[in-house]
Amino acid sequence: MLKVAVCTLLVLSITAIDIKASVWTSHDQKMFAQIKQSGWGNFILNFGELHLSTGGILAELNTEIAKLIDELDEELAEVHHQYARRTDVHNREVSRLEQEIQDKEREVFNAHDFYDNVLIPQRDRFAAQLEQLQENIAQNRKTLNEATVQRANDHADFEAKVAEHNEAISAIDESLGLLSQLSAPSLVQIQKVQKNLTKIQQTLKRHSTFQTFIKTLIEIAVEANFADQGALKEILVAFNNLRVQLVDSLNTITADEAEAQKDFEARVIQLNQEHAEFQRAVVVKTAEIEANANKIEQTLDLIDELHADLDTLNGQLQAENDDFAFATDVYNATVAEYNKELNAAHQALDLLNQPRFTDYVKSQLKGAF
Repeated sequence: MLKVAVCTLLVLSITAIDIKASVWTSHDQKMFAQIKQSGWGNFILNFGELHLSTGGILAELNTEIAKLIDELDEELAEVHHQYARRTDVHNREVSRLEQEIQDKEREVFNAHDFYDNVLIPQRDRFAAQLEQLQENIAQNRKTLNEATVQRANDHADFEAKVAEHNEAISAIDESLGLLSQLSAPSLVQIQKVQKNLTKIQQTLKRHSTFQTFIKTLIEIAVEANFADQGALKEILVAFNNLRVQLVDSLNTITADEAEAQKDFEARVIQLNQEHAEFQRAVVVKTAEIEANANKIEQTLDLIDELHADLDTLNGQLQAENDDFAFATDVYNATVAEYNKELNAAHQALDLLNQPRFTDYVKSQLKGAF
């Protein structure tokens, strides 16, 4: 019934009769005009005019209008309720997003800290260690090459010394052989011995630390009176003593050479073992460098992903704030409109209960007849 009356009044409100100045004061006309600007105010005045003009009771009119106003109040309360729910959802969503943003920012900081203070120093440290290992390998090979060259040189010197000793021993043996033939020398034999000793002297000019001693002995033998058997015997003893010294010296340098060769071979084994250790360390360090590079790449990808997630969360927060701001604007506008309509409705209801409105309706009915 109320819906039919509402529809009828919506039509009548378009064709409502204007207020005559003879019924209303200027203040009433102004208030009446303001109420008519409101949809619900205009509706209530037209509804009241229709109700009274058809013989309706004012009390019934007040009851119907009060119901309409209550419905407006309920609708406004629902608007408040829905906005309160939206505000609660907004606050929870903002709290959640801000917490996730805070957590994500912490993850971004930790990832950057891990990259800057762990991975990069580790990369530089591994690179320096690998470079040191490569330098160690180069130095190891250089030391081996130098030791090999030195061993070859020392062995060549040894062989030269052996040759010198053998040549000196051979010269002494030859001299002893010549001198042993002079037990009862003839002039021809003495001349032959002196000639051979002079020849030995010439061959020893280039050789050994014993050269001076051998040369002196030969000079003595050349200038000696070989007829003197005592002098000849002394010369033979001196040559034999010198031969013993040369043999002992030869044995000594031979033993030294064997020891040097043994030390060299041990040094080669040591250097090769060190080289193998360096090579194994290079393999391990290369693997560590590769693992570090992979971790750097993964961390950079993670940082990009975290920044993207952070941008998404900030975007969601901004979108939520924008959406809530729009909802708030709509809410404020809606509440303002409802308050405007409720205020107009209350003013219209007050006006309907004024005697002059009843007089106005009666005057409208008289004018119609």
